[in-house]
Amino acid sequence: MTPDAVLKVLQPVQDPELNKSLVDLNMIRQVTIDGGVVSFTLVLTTPACPLREFIVEDCEKAVRTLPGVEQVQVEVTAETPKQPSLPDRQGIDGVKNIIAISSGKGGVGKTSVAVNIAVALAQTGAKIGLLDADIYGPNGPNMLGLGDAKVMVREGADGKEVLEPAFNHGVKLVSMAFLIDKDQPVIWRGPMLNGVIRQFLYQVQWGELDYLIVDMPPGTGDAQLTLAQAVPMAGAVIVTTPQTVALLDSRKGLKMFEQLGVPVLGIIENMSYFIPPDLPDRQYDIFGSGGGEKTATELNVPLLGRVPLEIPLREGGDAGIPIVVSHPESASAQELMRAAKQVAAKVSVAAFSNR
Repeated sequence: MTPDAVLKVLQPVQDPELNKSLVDLNMIRQVTIDGGVVSFTLVLTTPACPLREFIVEDCEKAVRTLPGVEQVQVEVTAETPKQPSLPDRQGIDGVKNIIAISSGKGGVGKTSVAVNIAVALAQTGAKIGLLDADIYGPNGPNMLGLGDAKVMVREGADGKEVLEPAFNHGVKLVSMAFLIDKDQPVIWRGPMLNGVIRQFLYQVQWGELDYLIVDMPPGTGDAQLTLAQAVPMAGAVIVTTPQTVALLDSRKGLKMFEQLGVPVLGIIENMSYFIPPDLPDRQYDIFGSGGGEKTATELNVPLLGRVPLEIPLREGGDAGIPIVVSHPESASAQELMRAAKQVAAKVSVAAFSNR
């Protein structure tokens, strides 16, 4: 039994999303043999891989077909691929993938989804940043438990001022809320808004990030244009609720990203149904049902998740403790975690496909 023999039996094992051999993708490394114990490292394309257990199981089954194997030890790690650069876009140093969380209209829980997606990805071990680009209504700090945080401005290596992001729940955060008084409205025209979004992109000490999640303002306006035209985007996620008025606007938002050349990773249907705390087995379709799935099918994009409305979800947002932290076993948290892993997987597949 040799390392080459191990690689040979692992050759047919494929990454189920890339449909390529793990060996050919250089995802099997450091094969060692100690008696009947075979050890190797499996390098996934994202720490949030939704099929991690299945891939490990397939590898173990393949190696056990070799005679003399008594034990298989698989160390799982990840190397998140960087989105390819574009000639007319300026990337952010150290940031591998930029993902927009957007909605066609306000009131659909977009920031709640963005915060929980960011924290869920951080829980998998990914390095995460959250840019609160909702300049007129910046709620990200409150939902991340950073409502009273102060951010530092210091001089960067090039002599320009850079902002140190706040940090909580494994997520780095920058928001307009850190720069203004709590009750101060932002009354700006488009050019000023564009300027501050560019500052948040390029004049923040983000460090090394696997994913920078951008919580967009609702609609199809200046902020979306600025982001799509400034940086190479890994993709956009559209948040909607099941009712018709929200779905109509979400379609417009989706089409906008398509026109700007930004891949649409899928739709997340928020507030899909209500789960009463005293009757957790009941579901009430307060805002209708099936709208997100129907829209996703019609527009040929994936439905990434159907997040129910639960009281702990609202309580967590108010208290600054996202539901994926406070109630990880709840239906909402489970669905948000599943959606986060789907987003990460689709970004990795796209990055490999564009190579």
